[in-house]
Amino acid sequence: MIFITAKFRVLPEHAEAWPELSRSFTEATRAEEGCLWFDWSRSLADSTEYVLVEAFRDGDAGGEHVGSQHFKKAQLELPQYLAETPRIVSQSIEQDDWSRLGEMEVPPRG
Repeated sequence: MIFITAKFRVLPEHAEAWPELSRSFTEATRAEEGCLWFDWSRSLADSTEYVLVEAFRDGDAGGEHVGSQHFKKAQLELPQYLAETPRIVSQSIEQDDWSRLGEMEVPPRG
């Protein structure tokens, strides 16, 4: 899979609205056949920073995502709300889902 993490620093005046501003892009991406997940989180240390964790089935699915109409629309619309160019880590890895964090194993409950 292609595993991507990106940090988006949003202008302070748009930070609260970012989930709504990015909603159509998020929903369209999640609906893509090759999208495994596309999840936003907000930094606890910096309220203007949102972290996107996304994964696509393979390079072809990632390419389809970047070539999609909703991606092109986001490229035109979303930068006006950002304080800087997003930063990204993108890697191809040999798995298709999350692995368990064995160092924090939770025993069965109940």
